[in-house]
Amino acid sequence: MRLLLISDAWFPQVNGVVRALSTVCGHLEERGHEAIVLGPDRFRNVPAPTYPEIRLALATPRSVGRIIDETDPDAVHIATEGPLGLNARYCLKRRGIPFTTSFHTLFPQYLELRFHIPARWTFAGLRRFHAGAAVTMYNTPSMREMLEAHGFRNLVQWIRGVDTNLFRPIPPVDLDLPRPIQIYVGRIAVEKSIEDFLQADTPGSKLLVGDGPQREELEAKYPDACFVGVKQGDELVAHYCAADVFVFPSRTDTLGLVNLEAMACGIPVAAYPVQGPKDVVADSGAGVLDEDLAVAIRAAIGIDPDICRRRALQHTWENSASQFEANLVSAREPGRKAVPAGSE
Repeated sequence: MRLLLISDAWFPQVNGVVRALSTVCGHLEERGHEAIVLGPDRFRNVPAPTYPEIRLALATPRSVGRIIDETDPDAVHIATEGPLGLNARYCLKRRGIPFTTSFHTLFPQYLELRFHIPARWTFAGLRRFHAGAAVTMYNTPSMREMLEAHGFRNLVQWIRGVDTNLFRPIPPVDLDLPRPIQIYVGRIAVEKSIEDFLQADTPGSKLLVGDGPQREELEAKYPDACFVGVKQGDELVAHYCAADVFVFPSRTDTLGLVNLEAMACGIPVAAYPVQGPKDVVADSGAGVLDEDLAVAIRAAIGIDPDICRRRALQHTWENSASQFEANLVSAREPGRKAVPAGSE
């Protein structure tokens, strides 16, 4: 099968969407499939407002359509609702080519937080975008409930995984910080609610790994917190392993792969009881969810690392790739069912 993956989020961006798409493509190629990515790097592009590291392709229906025709794909997946996704959707509908989509990002909440655009307006646009797909893939049961509540249809599950060979207990980096060390890994931006973490009344040290538009402001406002920038590979893993608890203050993420990464390293999670953490942590005992983030942090410290690691081992990229592949096949062969929703 030749898959054309269309995504406005792609390297050199570093985020959960890119990690999920690239990892699954790698597993599909190991199975003998061909994965061709149509990303912003193929076009002139400009930085997204307030997110300069995110590049927006200056694409047109003609330029995107030409690539679709040249690729002659067996399956097409539109991963994002940006310029490339919009142009591709138009071209595919005109050509009568079936395609699948996936819902990764809660843009309605982001836009409401940043620009005060009512979430229901954005949901209406996203619903129309995804209505053209044979199926729309979601990642967790709580995400399905939310999408159905906003009128989305033809939903099938695509679970996410974690690389438990990379993310595993290893000797920690020497940080010389007072314990307990509470770590956050991810984008430093307003929609991640990082100030909730920084304002939490907890002992020890707060460590933030990552970068983003709010970093400079928060570094100046919270001089006692330790900001170390973006880390990758074993260096990132060693930072996870240096912590006593992983703190995930976001209320707007659809999953939060970093929660699985932390647990794979044996680090418990403290978060709000919202979509994403509710599905990742659930009743596993690998973390604590509470509307008072400080309470969750204090209670999560000391959880057995083996419990955390075992929870992460339930989420493999092999299973994720199998489900993604089955969803593509179901779109090409309407009589064949996709992997049942809720299966893991």
